[in-house]
Amino acid sequence: MRRRHTTTRLLAIAALALPLTLSAAPAVATPSTPARQLTDVIPVPVDTRPDARAAFRLSPLTVIRTAPGSSAAWQVGRQLADTLRPATGYPLPVLPVPSTPLPEIALVLGEADHRVGQEGYQLDVTRRGVTIRATTPAGLFAGTQTLRQLLPADIEAPTRQRTTWTIPGGRIIDYPRFAYRGAMLDLARHFHTVDEITAYVDLISQYKINYLHLHLTDDQGWRIQIDSWPRLTTVGGGPGTGVDGVGPGYLTKADYQAVVAYAAARHVTIVPEIDMPGHTNAAQSTYPELNCDGVAPPPRTDIAVGYSSLCINDELTYRFVEDVIRELAAITPGPYLHIGGDEAHATTDEDYRTFMNRVLPLVSKYGKRASGWNEIAQADPPADAVAQFWGTGTTNADLVDAVTRGTKVIMSPANKSYLDMKYDATTRLGLRWAGLIEVSDAYGWDPATRVTGVGESAVLGVEAPLWSETLRSLDDIEYMAFPRLPAIAELGWSTTTSHDWESFRTRLGEQAPRWRLQQVNFYPSPQVPWI
Repeated sequence: MRRRHTTTRLLAIAALALPLTLSAAPAVATPSTPARQLTDVIPVPVDTRPDARAAFRLSPLTVIRTAPGSSAAWQVGRQLADTLRPATGYPLPVLPVPSTPLPEIALVLGEADHRVGQEGYQLDVTRRGVTIRATTPAGLFAGTQTLRQLLPADIEAPTRQRTTWTIPGGRIIDYPRFAYRGAMLDLARHFHTVDEITAYVDLISQYKINYLHLHLTDDQGWRIQIDSWPRLTTVGGGPGTGVDGVGPGYLTKADYQAVVAYAAARHVTIVPEIDMPGHTNAAQSTYPELNCDGVAPPPRTDIAVGYSSLCINDELTYRFVEDVIRELAAITPGPYLHIGGDEAHATTDEDYRTFMNRVLPLVSKYGKRASGWNEIAQADPPADAVAQFWGTGTTNADLVDAVTRGTKVIMSPANKSYLDMKYDATTRLGLRWAGLIEVSDAYGWDPATRVTGVGESAVLGVEAPLWSETLRSLDDIEYMAFPRLPAIAELGWSTTTSHDWESFRTRLGEQAPRWRLQQVNFYPSPQVPWI
């Protein structure tokens, strides 16, 4: 009786909201808007079965129904409603009830096709409504991002649009190829604010990116508060830090936790990185005792690499490292803690192995799974460590050896996935040491065949790093990430059989009206037929 009473009350509340929009001017279809197809999304779904007779049209009567008793499903429903309300002007009440007599978008936990796994979804569109079924809230969220792209591009408008909100009929069964689909943002070379980071989370989560790797420390700056070593941020993140001395700032622990929570609500997991034993000048110039000679080197604001190293045979080094790992692990709910390990040219091979053999167990000690750049493979890492390949070649003997011992690999080849590389020689931002990367280059490779001897079963996923030597603003971040980030997102999610450049460039071109409405500062690549 109580459940029935609650359902009746919620429906009554929904009904009260409807007259607010029923009296408004009727929606008018935009003649130039092409009909959407189930495959007109990025990443392209695994299995689509269109039904032209079953299209569903949103109306002022539409409600969003979520699984009763699931606050996580309700949260996904609320986010969907918040996305759809501005452009439609419809109330779209979110009702945690078992059924309604109204046209609805239903978010259901369970009862999905067995293939969807932990992050996939089943999306069914009929004339009566839309049903998204998934095993987990992450799957429901992924389904809503597909639904968002199936609506006309005007759905991204911040104000009410006079159009018809039609969703193409049929069924989608969809699930990711790889468990890890990441983006990386460099906060060390130029600090990016909480607002800029969360704005990036909003953008990447639309394309089913589920990890955001934050590069928090480097030679030019230290960007995360560590209570036991407080000057790391007040000096290493203070005025004059960053490339050219114009990128100061840092995240307090409260800031970091706010970013973690914001990302988690969008099913994005934060991966923090403390780069070591090289790329440590910001720490060593702040605390002289971290240097073997006890003398602090001057701060660096250039973009040179490979000159810094912690003092490998000093026990103070490991006290420092453990303090940092302990404090960072305590505020990081995600499974990974990235320890860098790249370009340690000032550290001998023997010292490098000594350092990694001491530090990798510290990550495990504090309940996290260690990840690092592919150089960590030289140190015979434990089987649960993750190596991130960033090379430009197609062979790496150390990485293959590590894979044979169980190490998983995240693929980030610099000449394919580094978003800070210039598009062409005239690009005003970015570098070119790994080559020029146009959209076709970012899309035209396979993570499972990139490195000989590192096959599909060894690949945990893909990641698109964005380094900040030349970045200064959110506009700069967007310009370098879009449109290449969606290419990497599709490599991480979609099947190899669906990989098709002509299809992708067409679907990518159709994203342009959405990005304009979202005020995304994207690069209009001449390779793409923008609309």
